Amino acid sequence: MSSNITDPEIVRVSQKGQATIPKALREKFGIETPGEVFVYEESDRIVIEPVPSPDELHGIHADARESGSITERMRKLRDADHRREEEQFERLRPESDE
Repeated sequence: MSSNITDPEIVRVSQKGQATIPKALREKFGIETPGEVFVYEESDRIVIEPVPSPDELHGIHADARESGSITERMRKLRDADHRREEEQFERLRPESDE
């Protein structure tokens, strides 16, 4: 029986705070091992995101008006994506009869 990668999976956390990202998710999101991921809190949840490869970051600072670290730029892009998803969700949400 194959597991669906959208189903929650229990992962053990070691005494050192280490947890293993399931293989299907590592493959889906291109997380290399050994490798690095961003870990941060958002909306009372722990979020893990792959660190973009140098190829994916090519040209990210091409616009001289943009300053700051690559991480900050990636966070801004992620936040913009998150806002678009929230707006789309709100448009699709059924109206309540209150």
